[in-house]
This record gives sequence, C-alpha cells and structure tokens, in this order.
Amino acid sequence: MAESPLLEEQRENWGSRGGFVLAAIGSAVGLGNLWGFPYKLYSYGGGAFLIPYVIAMMLIGIPLLIAEFSLGHLTQRATPDAFGRAHRRFAFVGWWQILLSFVIVTYYAVILAYCGSFLYYSVVGIVKGALPWAGEGMEGVDKAKSFFFSDYLRFNESFSLGRLQWHIILALGITWAAMYLCIFRGVRTVSKVVLYTVPIPWLMLLILTVRGLTLPGSMQGLEYYLEPNWTRLANPATWRWAFGQMFFSMSLAFGIMITYASFLHRKSDLNNNAAIIGLADMGTSFVAGFAVFATLGAMAQASAMAGHGVPVDAVAESGPSLAFVAFPYALAQLPHAAWFSAVFFCSLILLGIDSAFSITESVLASVVDKTGWSRGKVLIGITLLGLVIGLLFCTQGGLSWVGTFDDFINGTWGITLTALLECFVLGWLFRLRRLRAHANERSDWNIGRWWDWTIRLVIPVVLAALFAWSLFDSLSDPKGYAFQYECDEVSVEIPAADKLPPRPVLELAFVSPLSDDPEHAFPLDETQTKDPKKAEAMVEGWSRGTGADGKALDKTFQAADLTGTPLTFATAKITPRTAYAVRYRWNSRPETDVKTGLPIAVPEDKQPDWNDLGSVKTTSRRAGLHLGNFVGLLVMGLAPILAIVIAAVRFRRVSPAAIPTVYSDASPRGRGAGILSVLLGLAGLVGSGVALVDMLGASADVRVGVSAAEVGGLHSAFGRLAMGGVGALLAVLLGGATVTACERRTVKASIAARLGAGVGVLGLGICGGLGLALAMMTVKFPSAAIEYDNELSLVSYIILAVMLALIVVGLGWCFYRAIRAAGAAAPEQEAEATE
Repeated sequence: MAESPLLEEQRENWGSRGGFVLAAIGSAVGLGNLWGFPYKLYSYGGGAFLIPYVIAMMLIGIPLLIAEFSLGHLTQRATPDAFGRAHRRFAFVGWWQILLSFVIVTYYAVILAYCGSFLYYSVVGIVKGALPWAGEGMEGVDKAKSFFFSDYLRFNESFSLGRLQWHIILALGITWAAMYLCIFRGVRTVSKVVLYTVPIPWLMLLILTVRGLTLPGSMQGLEYYLEPNWTRLANPATWRWAFGQMFFSMSLAFGIMITYASFLHRKSDLNNNAAIIGLADMGTSFVAGFAVFATLGAMAQASAMAGHGVPVDAVAESGPSLAFVAFPYALAQLPHAAWFSAVFFCSLILLGIDSAFSITESVLASVVDKTGWSRGKVLIGITLLGLVIGLLFCTQGGLSWVGTFDDFINGTWGITLTALLECFVLGWLFRLRRLRAHANERSDWNIGRWWDWTIRLVIPVVLAALFAWSLFDSLSDPKGYAFQYECDEVSVEIPAADKLPPRPVLELAFVSPLSDDPEHAFPLDETQTKDPKKAEAMVEGWSRGTGADGKALDKTFQAADLTGTPLTFATAKITPRTAYAVRYRWNSRPETDVKTGLPIAVPEDKQPDWNDLGSVKTTSRRAGLHLGNFVGLLVMGLAPILAIVIAAVRFRRVSPAAIPTVYSDASPRGRGAGILSVLLGLAGLVGSGVALVDMLGASADVRVGVSAAEVGGLHSAFGRLAMGGVGALLAVLLGGATVTACERRTVKASIAARLGAGVGVLGLGICGGLGLALAMMTVKFPSAAIEYDNELSLVSYIILAVMLALIVVGLGWCFYRAIRAAGAAAPEQEAEATE
C-alpha cells in the first residue's frame, strides 16, 4: 500500500516496544516521584490524598497521554510540527512547550550535578569510613543542612548571583556529557540505555524500601505517610494539589511524549502503552513513599536513641531539602551509611537522567524536523547552550533561581497554559474522532466516545480551574507577587505567669481571619536555647524579648526565671496587611515513649487552653521589586512570543498535498451559531474577570479584619461567577453541538464554532476555579489533627492493600492484553488527513 503523504520521509524508530515503554516511563518517573509525591501525600491528608490522586490519574493522566501518543504517532513528527499538521496556525503551541522544556533541562541538569557530587562524597565516605555530613540528633540535622547549603552550595539565600561554584560546574559538565552520550546515536541507542537506567533505579528503590521497613522506627514513618485524615477531602486544596501532582509527574504537555511516539513503528500499540506508563508512574511514586518515610522513621528512632529525639515531621520537607538534607542525615544513621548513601544517590541520578535526556531528545527532534540540519551538530549546539545557561544555577544564588523557574514553568504560567492550548487544538480544531480511530486501530483495547469529551471538556475545565485558582492565590498574596512588601514590627505583651508547668514551653500564635489554625506560631523552649547558636535559630521569629526591667532577654534563659515576669516580644516575621488574633499559652514539652525514645504527641484537647491577647493589625512597606518573580514573569511572557516567531520562520515548506482534506464539503458550516457561541463565551470570561477583581478586594478586606459577612464584594463575586458560568456553559453547548453535528456529517465546522466551544470550556473552568477559591475564603473547612501512636491503623492497611491491588491488577491486565495481542496482524497505515 502506498505510504501516506504525512510520511514523506523515512523516520528512525524504536528498536522494540519495550524500549519505547521504558523510555516513556523513564521520562515520567523522575526526581519529583521521590520527593514531591510522598511529601504532598503526607501534607494533604495522608492516605486520603490517594483518592483524588487516583481519580486524577484515570481522569486526566492516561487519557491525555493517549492523545499525545496518538498525535505523535499519526504525524510521525516532533511536537511543533505535529501541532502544525493538526492545525497549521498552531505550530507555536508545540514550540512553546519545547522552549519551556529546554529551560527545565538547563536547571534539571544542575540538580543531577548535585546528585553526582553527593555520590562522589558517598564513595569517598566508603573509603574513609565516614560521611562528611554524619552526625546524630539535631546536631546531625544542623550538620547536614550546613554541609549542603554552606559547604557545598555556599548559598547566599538571595537572588544575587554571587560567585560561580566551579565544583558544581565540573559536575554539570559531566552530566551534560553523559546525556550527550545517551542520545547522540538516536532513539535506538536510547532504547538500549533505558534497559539499564529504568530498571536499576527500581531495584535500588526496592532495596532502600526493604531496608527501611526492616529498621526500628520505620512503622512510625509509615504512619505519618499513610494514616488518612478524611476531613482534608472536604478541602478543595487537597484536590488541587492531587491533580497538579499527577499532571506534572506524568511529563504531560512537555512535548516529550509526542516526540517519543513519533518514533514508534507504525503498528505499535498506543492505548495500552499509555495505561502501563501511567500505572507504572503511580506505582513508583507510591513505593517511593515507603522508602522515604520508612527511612525518616528510622532516622527519628536513631536520633532518639542517641538522646536527641527528632520527630518525623521535623525533617519531612519537600524538594532539595528532602533529597540533600533530610535523606543524607537519615542515611547517615544507618549501619554502613556510606554504602546506602551511594545506592540512594545513584538511584537519584538514574531516575533523573532519563527525564533529562528525554527532554533533550524532544528539543533535538523538534529542531531537526524544523530545519533539516544534521542531528549531530544540533545536539552539540543544544548541549553547549544548555551548559552555558546552566551556569546561572551554579552560582551562590543559583538555588533561588532553580526554585523560581521550576515554580513558574510547572505552575500557573507555564505547562498549565500550554496544556490548555493543547486540549483546545486537539479537541476543537483537530478531527478528534480520527485521532481516536487511529489509536484504536493499533491498540490492544479500545477507547470510546467518552475519551473525546474528556479531552474536549473535562481536562481543560480542570486545568483552567487550577490556573484560575493559582492566579488568584498569587495576586491576593499580601506579601506581593512582582513586588515585595515587608511587615512592620509588631509588639505583644504576655502577662506574668504565677506558675509554670513542668518542662515549660511558651507558645505564641497569630491566627488570621481566613483560618482557625495558627498561621504563625513561635515556640520558646528553654531546653532548645541553652546553646546560643541553637537559641538564635529557635527564636528567630522574635526580634526582641524583654523582662519587667526593660532589659533584653538573654536567649539562653531558664524558663523558671520568668515566673512572675511580664514579657514583651516583638516580631517582624508575620504576614503584612493582615489582622491577627493573638493567643498564647504555657505548655509542656511532650513526654518520651519508653520503648522508642520518641516524643509522644499530645492531642490538642488534652493541651492547655489558649489565652487571648486581643488582636493586632500589621502594616507594610514596599521593599522593592521581587527579582525572581519579575524574571519568571518575563521569561513566561517571552516564551509564547518566541514560539510564534520560530513557528513563522520557514525552513522547509510543507506541501499542501501533505495535508489533504477528507471533508465531503470543505465550505465552513455553522458560522452564525459559532459567532453567537463566541460572544457567549467572551461574556463568561468578562464576568469571571470582574468577579476576580471583586474577590481581590474582598480578600484584602478580610485580611485586615472585616468579617466575610460584611464584605459586599463577596456577594457580587458569587453573582458574577454564576452569570459567567451560565454564559460559558451556553457557549459550550451551542458551539460543541455545531462542531459535533458537522463532524458526524463529515462537513467542515466554521472556525467560529470551534473557537466558541473552546472559549466556553475555558470560561467554565475559570469560573469553577474562582468559585473554589471563593469558597476557601468564606467557608471554614473541617480539619482534624491525626493522633500518631507508632502503629498503622486498620484503615491504613486497607488503603495500602487497595493501592497495591490497583497497581498490580492494573498492570497485570495491561500486560495480559499485550501478550494476547502479540502476533496479531495489524493493518497498514492508510492515508490520513490532519485537518
């Protein structure tokens, strides 16, 4: 059969289905699985967090992955060219994704360089018999922090670049050289590399998990990880973080999966591969949580036995702090610590390098497809450019820039926007039914019409809601977004205490009108202040403490000396432009468990009551430009402009014959209904925009002490969101019905109808997201603290069993379908149109 006009040239393909699946899994599974997922699960409901996470995977992750595989496989082009063949005016969407992906790989390679350096220190530790950050208890935690931030990074805790760190640059050069060697021979080489770089981290992760589970104290760590807090499911923020974690963990809308699928053999499965990759990613994240928290639990136990009890939540932090501070300290407590540290950082490198070179491959393929230049020369150029840009993150302030760019690209202004455009192009401008048919013709099992509406409606509504909610949070932040605001000093006077409890701890809490929980809490514990260095860290929230005679309070005080003495403390660490209810109490330090030596958590209802000190209103002064956010916004604004310019440059013109039409009538239909749907959709967007302005004003009023019931802007915001939602819904119904009817009759729908449906979907999502943000501002969602007793509850065991069954049964079913379909004849590709 004649080759399709889409495939005007022979394209290299993967050596095997297994190579492609492993490469895609390697791209999806990265460093975020090890430090992002476990921490978010712990922070947002424990085991209860898994419910929205699994829903997100099934509702968004796998369906959108099928769409990206289908587009890449259909067009046999890298991401920008694939979008250009879906609709010739929207190739810039692909370039937008590729540009953001390239920025990601420039700092991702620096994180890999950190891992490489720590692997080197671990090997040296094996030779010398001790790790350079080894220590026990809080002293060990302080030593681990000091080693990473001071000795290794020489971090200046600002956006000031400072001096280049040549030891990091050396590690970065080695990282880029390794990435070059992994992909310079093409995807067939990649398919051989991933045979080792994907299974080996799983094996190492399994070793760390088994070792962690066999250590004393591991059960306490697993309790922090899995114990469900069901009340958090009533809080929309839990769902927001669950959907966000899944989306970014799967490498969706990065341009990677489209590019990888473009190298697939023409008879390759799509649907089953997507399910296998999604379930493998979820399973890796879930198992990584066991390794993380079992190890942290063992660390807490070891520190307690050494006489320095450190609870799990004291070190359970996300991001680099977990990977390069908490984990090094925790591993240093184990027997043969240097060996376990070497295994851990080797795992991180192998987990991360797959994601890094997959991004590089997608950038490389896009440039080669666009220009026709030599693959080898383009790869050298990308490697050198990435290395040069990476120097920014190898300075003393580099870690601040890593965090800023990651927040922007993986947040509101980056991948969320490009994913929205991706769903719009594929769902409303492209023939989605043909994309579904293409996937089903080559897959072990089929998807139905539900998939069309998932791409067209469900996913963009969810993404638009996440975008709107995040945007409101950013704009309403009283600390400023593009500009910084500092809080003026606030003083509070605490009455004299007639009698102090045993093991006294003074707690002062500032509670904002937006929450019943303390937004800022400052504990002052005499046992933590006998060492002046620790005292400074312990009471850093306080700028001054005075006794009755007005003299400054010695930070190495004995709490018993304060009996009968009124205290005045001043702090400048609380949020500006906010009204706070101020509370204080004298509490007792937790008792120690006889068996484990760990602090025993005391339920809130058994602790002393809070005493009300009245309220304070914080003022603020503008402290200048927030350099990180300003540069981040600048980069996010330039990315689509540069993408449009690149897409407009013609290196190789696509012949019109390569984009044939399959419409029985190519004249657009439904223009009148389309124009009306556009107007309705725009009305919905205008309504949500006005509501956003009302919400920002209301948020400012609530923060300075005006009760929600007295803020008139809230009522108007509710009304405008409701009206905007109705307009958007009508636009979706009218425009969507027009497009669907035209597709059923194989006639071409007008661009107005397609645009109207897309704008309506965007409006629905924005209204929904702002509605959730408004609910967060006006409704007190229930929250309850979890009581930890160092053992898993029956519910936790049930959650564990269900998750393992879901992953094992799901993967087993997928592999069964793959084996059953193996050897079955697949139809050759027929000529396929793209619009």
